[in-house]
Formats: sequence, C-alpha cells, structure tokens
Amino acid sequence: MKVLFVSLGCDKNLVDSEHMLGDLIDHGYTICDDEAEADIIVVNTCSFIADAMEESIQNIIDMGTYKTEGNLKALIVTGCLAQRFTDEILADLPEVDAIIGTNSYDELLNTIDKVLENKGIKPVVKKDLVGLPRDGRRVLTTGGHFAYLKIAEGCNKRCTYCIIPYIRGDYRSVPMEQVIAEAKQLAADGVQELIVVAQETTVYGVDLYGKKSLPDLLHKLCEIDGIRWIRILYAYPEEITDELIDCMASEPKICHYIDMPIQHCNDDILKKMGRKTNKADIMAIASRLRQAMPDISLRTTLICGFPGETEEMHRELLDFIGDMKFDRLGAFAYSPEDGTVAAAWPNQVDEELKHRWVDEVMLAQKDICLSNNKTYVGLTIPTFIEGKLPEDGVFIGRTYRDTPSVDGFIFVNSDIELTSGQFVDVTVTSFDEYDLIGDVKL
Repeated sequence: MKVLFVSLGCDKNLVDSEHMLGDLIDHGYTICDDEAEADIIVVNTCSFIADAMEESIQNIIDMGTYKTEGNLKALIVTGCLAQRFTDEILADLPEVDAIIGTNSYDELLNTIDKVLENKGIKPVVKKDLVGLPRDGRRVLTTGGHFAYLKIAEGCNKRCTYCIIPYIRGDYRSVPMEQVIAEAKQLAADGVQELIVVAQETTVYGVDLYGKKSLPDLLHKLCEIDGIRWIRILYAYPEEITDELIDCMASEPKICHYIDMPIQHCNDDILKKMGRKTNKADIMAIASRLRQAMPDISLRTTLICGFPGETEEMHRELLDFIGDMKFDRLGAFAYSPEDGTVAAAWPNQVDEELKHRWVDEVMLAQKDICLSNNKTYVGLTIPTFIEGKLPEDGVFIGRTYRDTPSVDGFIFVNSDIELTSGQFVDVTVTSFDEYDLIGDVKL
C-alpha cells in the first residue's frame, strides 16, 4: 500500500517522521508523494503556537478530501496536536481515523492495521510520556547529505509560555551508544553534516550519566569517518559550560555556530517567562563564546509581546539587538497557549502591537545582517553545496553560518559543475541582507 507523510513543525518532529517512514518501508509499504494516489496519509502535527496549530488543522482537513478525491483509506494524525487535543480532533475532524501521541510512534503499524481491519473504530494510542519510542530504521527526507540528530526528548524547564513539556514529557536523553550508532549509520549512508537537536541540547545526559554530557558526545561524534560538520542547535545560555565551549573551539568538525534561544533581554520579562538568565548573564555567555571562537556565528530567538511587556521594554530589546549584533536572529509574536501559566495573566499585549514589534525587531536585525555580511567580502569560505538554480546558472550553498531552512545561503558561480553534498571553497564577492554571493576558488 502507498503511504504519504506530511511532517509539520520543528526538525525534532521531522526526525520522528523519518523513523516512522523507516518502519513503514521495513514492513512493505511504499512511500509516495502524490496525495491522490496515497492509500494512507499520516500527518505529523505541531501545536507550539497558534499559527502552527492552524497549519496542522488545515493540513488534516486538506488531506481528508482525498477520501473522496483519491484512494485514501486511512488518515492518521500524530505529533503534538494529537497529544494535546485528542478529544477535540475526534469531535471536530471526522475525517481522522486514528490518533497517535508523541511517545507512541512505534504503534503506527499496529494502528494502521486496526483502522484498515475495523472500519468505524478510531484507535487512540497515547502512552505515558516516559521512556523513548523504540529505535529503528530511518528514512532521510533532507536530501541525504545532512541530517538532524535527535539526542533527547522532552524538557524539564517550565517556561511560563511553553506547552512543550506537557505534551512531550520530562527530559529523556537518548543513550550515548544509541546516538553514536545512529550517527555512524547516517555517515555510512552519505550524511556529511550532523545537526544536533533536542528541546534543549545542553543538558544532554544529566538524567543518564549524572552530568552534562554533550561535550563527551560531541567528541565521540567527531571521531566518525565521513562526517565533515557538526552543528549545535537549541543550546540554552545558562547551561553552556566552559567545557562545551572548549570542545567547540578545539574540535575542527564542530561548526563555530550555536543556536542560543534567549527570548528577551529585559530582566523582569525573563523572570516572568521562567527563564534562568538575565541580561548580564546573556552578554557574559556571548562574550565567552566570542572570545574562544572569534568567528562564531551566534543565532538566537526572541518573543515579542509577552504579557506585561511595555514599549520601554521593547525599546530596550531593540537597543540590546544593536549592541549584541547577533549573526542570525528570529522573532515571533507571543502566543497565549491554553494550559500555560502566562496565558491566564493580565496585561496581555494587543495582537497588532505584537506583530509591529516583531517587524521592528526583524528590521533592526536586517541592518545588522547586512553589516555583518559585508565583512565577508574577499574571504574564502568552505561551502556545502545543496543544489542549483538552473534558470540563474548559479549553485546554492551553505557556509558554517547557515542552518538549513532557517538561515541564509551563499549563491555560488562556478565554471565547473557542482553536485549536492560537495564541499568547495568559495570566495565571497558580494552580499545582500541575508545571503552571500561568491565564486568557486579553483
């Protein structure tokens, strides 16, 4: 039978989808990309913020139309929306045939069998949010040259705006030997860049080994033949240790890049958010990273319009952005999520004002990116080729500064044909706000 997968939300969700795809192929299913041909459609949903929920719901509705317009026999909903809003999905989306929670992906095959055998019965599988789903084969959907390496599930932090711990559970590290085995298999399959992800990567191993073990894991990953780059995402600033910084600075395979979500800089807002840092801490951690690795690319994420935020606090944030000069920055409007502490607070910020503040943040960052990019003109940078724009005759690449899907590109002119997954040295000749332009150095 033919199965189509729709994977929404974060890269951690994508890893779950890739493991489910592996299970399906191992049991004789064919993966397809045509909704009209699919016998089974699985939608792996997100519900982090309101926009993500709306996207998930719309995808479920859209896929449901193929029960009359195509061959669809079973529509399965998995992921965070499924875990969080099971009853609402059953009541309001009759096209859904089964629901699988966030820690129950190993039940996908059994669930499909139940749906196909027992029409009218809608299985709901939601295991306790402890332990980890069993490991298995994985089918890469990222092109085969880079892959996300998920090292933990859940989160022990209880930020007042975040629903994730309630739908993903407490922090559970994947045993190191299992992570290494998966990374070795990815390398054997042609992966050259590992992107290390978790809800929070920096506390990896505390639950299993009694200490922050990310540096130990990274050293072992660096020993794997075939891996050229290792990139670290979702590193909470208060958990970044000198040992981790030393590891990043000393291991040639680790990109001088770190994604360090800070959410805001105002001390009162950070305290209300339940964050464990203040402005001075954030500045000190950034300084330590830059001292150890002067070429490091710092990425962060900000929330605009948290309850109680004032125009003065927003202006403080804009000044902070100007002072810190993050290489990469993303911002989104605060979304009051049912079940979180902050959603019930007074002094909620007007939606229009939130989005205006987001626009102002991104405009400020645009000028910083432009200024930063200018400094790369004339430099030669190792570049990971991802594809080609035939109509423009240029190749698309990424430097160590660029995480797939969230950061910029380097557009490469070359007289020789380049292939996806190839590393080449590129001399930067020009730039725009977010991207670089360069020529292959022959």
